[in-house]
Amino acid sequence: MQTSEDSRARYDGMAGWYEEYNAAAAEANRDALVALLGPGEGWCLDLGCGTGHYFDAIRATGRSVVGLDRSGDQLRLAAGRDRHVVQGDASHLPFADGVFPTVVSLFASTDVDDWPGAAREAARVLMPGGLFVFFGVHPCFNGPHVENREDGARIVHPTYRKAGRHESAPWWKRGGVRERVGMRHLPLPELLNGVLDAGLILERVGEPRDEPVPHVLALRARRPV
Repeated sequence: MQTSEDSRARYDGMAGWYEEYNAAAAEANRDALVALLGPGEGWCLDLGCGTGHYFDAIRATGRSVVGLDRSGDQLRLAAGRDRHVVQGDASHLPFADGVFPTVVSLFASTDVDDWPGAAREAARVLMPGGLFVFFGVHPCFNGPHVENREDGARIVHPTYRKAGRHESAPWWKRGGVRERVGMRHLPLPELLNGVLDAGLILERVGEPRDEPVPHVLALRARRPV
């Protein structure tokens, strides 16, 4: 998935590979995402939708989905899951103020080049009282600074505090998404403060699934009424 001008070419040309690569992870996250969203109605904007792996989960909550991504190649496959897809930049959304009851960011924080701008835009297009859901890479235990060990443990390298693009590291899995497109890292305070500075009010924070060391961070927030 990708959501900014700078990342335009990073996922283009690999939509078929990404569709297969990400399928199992999307299925593993489905139940936790549905529970976090809860029942709803109206349109839900999926920021950085990629090939649309989470469209069915969003629709299972009663919502209709609009997918946005920077990569036309990814959207080509997403359109096969839902015709309501838009090519655009998460930090400059092509929508009017206050039009969406729900906005979700699903594993997009490691691709978007301006997280504070994306969070502000998400808040802008939300209706008053609208729901924002983040479900994505846990910045403490997952990301370009983390080395996965075969015994399930993880090593956090000193590059945790290096915010921004990470292009390579010797501990990255060969042939994985990090090696193919790089990765953007947000330390935990910058991730959370981007949401708070956008004027959203946190309702809930969690670490879904039951891994001893979590891969995923999730949160619910609302635009004030």
